Amino acid sequence: MRTFRLDAVLVQAVIAGALSFAHLHDLAAAAGQDGWKAWAYPVSVDLLLVAAWRRMRTDSGNRDAWLWFAIALTASLGANVATAGLLDMQHVPDWLRILVAGWPALAFLGGTLLAHAPAPVPKAEPAQEEEPDVVPTQAVTAERTPEPAPELPPAEPEPQDTQPEPASSVPAVPVPPALLDHARKLAEAHRAQTGTPIDAQTLRSRLGVPAALADSIAVQLA
Repeated sequence: MRTFRLDAVLVQAVIAGALSFAHLHDLAAAAGQDGWKAWAYPVSVDLLLVAAWRRMRTDSGNRDAWLWFAIALTASLGANVATAGLLDMQHVPDWLRILVAGWPALAFLGGTLLAHAPAPVPKAEPAQEEEPDVVPTQAVTAERTPEPAPELPPAEPEPQDTQPEPASSVPAVPVPPALLDHARKLAEAHRAQTGTPIDAQTLRSRLGVPAALADSIAVQLA
Protein backbone atom coordinates (compact mmCIF):
# COMPACT_ATOMS: atom_id res chain seq x y z
CA MET A 1 0.00 0.00 0.00
CA ARG A 2 2.88 2.40 0.83
CA THR A 3 4.49 1.76 -2.61
CA PHE A 4 1.18 2.40 -4.38
CA ARG A 5 0.71 5.76 -2.61
CA LEU A 6 4.26 6.82 -3.43
CA ASP A 7 3.88 5.89 -7.09
CA ALA A 8 0.54 7.72 -7.32
CA VAL A 9 2.06 10.90 -5.91
CA LEU A 10 4.96 10.73 -8.36
CA VAL A 11 2.65 10.19 -11.31
CA GLN A 12 0.45 13.09 -10.20
CA ALA A 13 3.49 15.33 -9.83
CA VAL A 14 4.76 14.42 -13.29
CA ILE A 15 1.37 15.11 -14.89
CA ALA A 16 0.93 18.46 -13.10
CA GLY A 17 4.48 19.53 -13.93
CA ALA A 18 4.14 18.59 -17.59
CA LEU A 19 0.83 20.45 -18.01
CA SER A 20 2.13 23.56 -16.22
CA PHE A 21 5.31 23.42 -18.31
CA ALA A 22 3.31 23.22 -21.52
CA HIS A 23 0.98 26.08 -20.54
CA LEU A 24 3.89 28.36 -19.71
CA HIS A 25 5.55 27.49 -23.01
CA ASP A 26 2.38 28.22 -24.99
CA LEU A 27 1.84 31.55 -23.21
CA ALA A 28 5.44 32.64 -23.79
CA ALA A 29 5.23 31.68 -27.45
CA ALA A 30 1.96 33.60 -27.87
CA ALA A 31 3.61 36.67 -26.27
CA GLY A 32 6.33 36.69 -28.92
CA GLN A 33 8.98 34.52 -27.25
CA ASP A 34 9.49 31.87 -29.92
CA GLY A 35 12.05 29.08 -30.25
CA TRP A 36 14.21 28.12 -27.29
CA LYS A 37 13.13 31.23 -25.40
CA ALA A 38 9.60 29.86 -25.02
CA TRP A 39 11.01 26.69 -23.42
CA ALA A 40 13.20 28.69 -21.02
CA TYR A 41 10.23 30.42 -19.37
CA PRO A 42 8.75 27.29 -17.75
CA VAL A 43 12.21 26.33 -16.46
CA SER A 44 12.66 29.80 -14.93
CA VAL A 45 9.28 29.70 -13.16
CA ASP A 46 9.80 26.19 -11.80
CA LEU A 47 13.32 26.96 -10.58
CA LEU A 48 12.05 30.03 -8.69
CA LEU A 49 9.33 27.90 -7.11
CA VAL A 50 11.87 25.31 -5.96
CA ALA A 51 14.28 27.94 -4.61
CA ALA A 52 11.53 29.67 -2.61
CA TRP A 53 10.25 26.33 -1.31
CA ARG A 54 13.71 25.29 -0.09
CA ARG A 55 14.19 28.62 1.68
CA MET A 56 10.79 28.19 3.36
CA ARG A 57 11.83 24.72 4.56
CA THR A 58 14.99 26.03 6.25
CA ASP A 59 13.48 29.30 7.54
CA SER A 60 9.69 29.23 7.80
CA GLY A 61 9.57 32.82 9.09
CA ASN A 62 11.34 34.30 6.04
CA ARG A 63 8.85 36.69 4.44
CA ASP A 64 10.92 37.07 1.26
CA ALA A 65 10.68 33.34 0.61
CA TRP A 66 6.90 33.44 0.95
CA LEU A 67 6.73 36.49 -1.34
CA TRP A 68 8.77 34.94 -4.16
CA PHE A 69 6.93 31.64 -3.80
CA ALA A 70 3.62 33.49 -4.26
CA ILE A 71 4.99 35.36 -7.32
CA ALA A 72 6.18 32.16 -9.00
CA LEU A 73 2.96 30.33 -8.12
CA THR A 74 0.90 33.20 -9.54
CA ALA A 75 2.88 33.06 -12.79
CA SER A 76 2.32 29.32 -13.07
CA LEU A 77 -1.39 29.45 -12.23
CA GLY A 78 -1.87 32.50 -14.48
CA ALA A 79 -0.46 30.64 -17.45
CA ASN A 80 -2.70 27.65 -16.75
CA VAL A 81 -5.82 29.83 -16.55
CA ALA A 82 -4.86 32.01 -19.54
CA THR A 83 -4.40 29.02 -21.84
CA ALA A 84 -7.71 27.46 -20.78
CA GLY A 85 -9.67 29.45 -23.39
CA LEU A 86 -9.99 32.72 -21.41
CA LEU A 87 -7.33 34.47 -23.50
CA ASP A 88 -7.13 34.89 -27.25
CA MET A 89 -3.73 33.35 -27.96
CA GLN A 90 -3.67 34.97 -31.39
CA HIS A 91 -4.10 38.49 -30.02
CA VAL A 92 -2.25 38.73 -26.71
CA PRO A 93 -2.70 42.12 -24.94
CA ASP A 94 0.26 44.43 -24.64
CA TRP A 95 0.39 44.33 -20.82
CA LEU A 96 0.83 40.55 -20.95
CA ARG A 97 3.65 40.88 -23.46
CA ILE A 98 5.34 43.33 -21.08
CA LEU A 99 4.99 40.91 -18.16
CA VAL A 100 6.40 38.02 -20.17
CA ALA A 101 9.31 40.12 -21.43
CA GLY A 102 10.16 41.37 -17.93
CA TRP A 103 9.90 37.99 -16.22
CA PRO A 104 13.59 36.94 -16.70
CA ALA A 105 14.86 39.99 -14.81
CA LEU A 106 12.28 39.50 -12.05
CA ALA A 107 13.15 35.80 -11.71
CA PHE A 108 16.86 36.59 -11.59
CA LEU A 109 16.28 39.13 -8.80
CA GLY A 110 14.20 36.68 -6.77
CA GLY A 111 16.66 33.82 -7.20
CA THR A 112 19.60 36.03 -6.18
CA LEU A 113 17.84 37.28 -3.04
CA LEU A 114 16.84 33.76 -2.02
CA ALA A 115 20.31 32.33 -2.64
CA HIS A 116 22.11 35.04 -0.66
CA ALA A 117 19.63 35.46 2.19
CA PRO A 118 21.28 35.40 5.66
CA ALA A 119 21.07 32.19 7.62
CA PRO A 120 18.60 32.16 10.55
CA VAL A 121 20.13 32.97 13.96
CA PRO A 122 20.21 29.96 16.33
CA LYS A 123 17.81 30.18 19.26
CA ALA A 124 20.41 29.05 21.82
CA GLU A 125 22.45 32.28 21.68
CA PRO A 126 20.19 34.47 23.89
CA ALA A 127 20.52 31.97 26.77
CA GLN A 128 24.32 32.13 26.56
CA GLU A 129 24.29 35.96 26.67
CA GLU A 130 22.21 36.01 29.87
CA GLU A 131 24.59 33.82 31.88
CA PRO A 132 27.34 36.45 32.53
CA ASP A 133 24.72 38.88 33.94
CA VAL A 134 24.21 36.63 36.98
CA VAL A 135 27.79 36.96 38.27
CA PRO A 136 27.84 40.76 38.90
CA THR A 137 24.47 40.56 40.68
CA GLN A 138 25.77 37.98 43.12
CA ALA A 139 28.94 39.99 43.75
CA VAL A 140 27.00 43.18 44.53
CA THR A 141 24.67 41.30 46.86
CA ALA A 142 27.60 39.82 48.74
CA GLU A 143 29.22 43.24 49.20
CA ARG A 144 26.07 44.76 50.67
CA THR A 145 25.58 42.03 53.25
CA PRO A 146 25.73 43.71 56.71
CA GLU A 147 28.38 42.56 59.13
CA PRO A 148 26.99 40.19 61.75
CA ALA A 149 26.72 41.64 65.25
CA PRO A 150 29.23 40.20 67.71
CA GLU A 151 27.89 37.60 70.05
CA LEU A 152 27.80 38.80 73.64
CA PRO A 153 29.18 36.46 76.29
CA PRO A 154 26.95 35.24 79.12
CA ALA A 155 26.22 37.95 81.61
CA GLU A 156 28.44 36.53 84.31
CA PRO A 157 30.22 39.19 86.31
CA GLU A 158 33.93 38.67 86.54
CA PRO A 159 36.04 40.25 89.25
CA GLN A 160 38.42 42.87 88.03
CA ASP A 161 41.77 43.54 89.61
CA THR A 162 41.64 47.29 89.20
CA GLN A 163 38.68 49.57 88.81
CA PRO A 164 39.23 53.06 87.45
CA GLU A 165 38.04 55.83 89.62
CA PRO A 166 34.67 57.05 88.36
CA ALA A 167 34.82 60.48 86.82
CA SER A 168 31.29 61.18 88.01
CA SER A 169 28.68 59.82 90.35
CA VAL A 170 27.76 56.98 87.98
CA PRO A 171 27.58 53.66 89.91
CA ALA A 172 30.19 51.08 88.81
CA VAL A 173 28.70 48.16 86.85
CA PRO A 174 30.81 45.08 86.01
CA VAL A 175 31.63 44.99 82.28
CA PRO A 176 32.65 41.74 80.53
CA PRO A 177 36.11 42.02 78.90
CA ALA A 178 34.80 40.97 75.48
CA LEU A 179 32.08 43.64 75.61
CA LEU A 180 34.61 46.23 76.73
CA ASP A 181 36.96 45.34 73.84
CA HIS A 182 34.12 45.65 71.36
CA ALA A 183 33.10 49.01 72.87
CA ARG A 184 36.69 50.23 72.62
CA LYS A 185 36.70 49.43 68.86
CA LEU A 186 33.45 51.32 68.41
CA ALA A 187 34.87 54.29 70.33
CA GLU A 188 37.98 54.36 68.16
CA ALA A 189 35.90 54.25 64.99
CA HIS A 190 33.64 57.00 66.31
CA ARG A 191 36.62 59.21 67.16
CA ALA A 192 38.13 58.59 63.69
CA GLN A 193 34.88 59.62 61.99
CA THR A 194 33.77 62.56 64.16
CA GLY A 195 36.93 63.63 65.97
CA THR A 196 35.16 63.53 69.34
CA PRO A 197 34.98 60.80 71.99
CA ILE A 198 31.97 58.60 72.03
CA ASP A 199 29.31 59.29 74.64
CA ALA A 200 27.23 56.92 76.75
CA GLN A 201 24.06 57.44 74.75
CA THR A 202 25.82 56.45 71.51
CA LEU A 203 27.34 53.39 73.19
CA ARG A 204 23.94 52.36 74.45
CA SER A 205 22.38 52.57 70.97
CA ARG A 206 25.32 50.80 69.32
CA LEU A 207 25.67 47.97 71.86
CA GLY A 208 22.03 47.60 72.83
CA VAL A 209 22.83 47.49 76.58
CA PRO A 210 21.12 49.11 79.57
CA ALA A 211 21.87 52.72 80.45
CA ALA A 212 23.83 51.84 83.59
CA LEU A 213 26.09 49.43 81.71
CA ALA A 214 26.61 51.98 78.93
CA ASP A 215 27.57 54.64 81.48
CA SER A 216 30.04 52.26 83.12
CA ILE A 217 31.64 51.47 79.75
CA ALA A 218 31.88 55.15 78.89
CA VAL A 219 33.64 55.81 82.20
CA GLN A 220 36.18 53.06 81.54
CA LEU A 221 36.81 54.30 78.02
CA ALA A 222 37.31 57.91 79.14
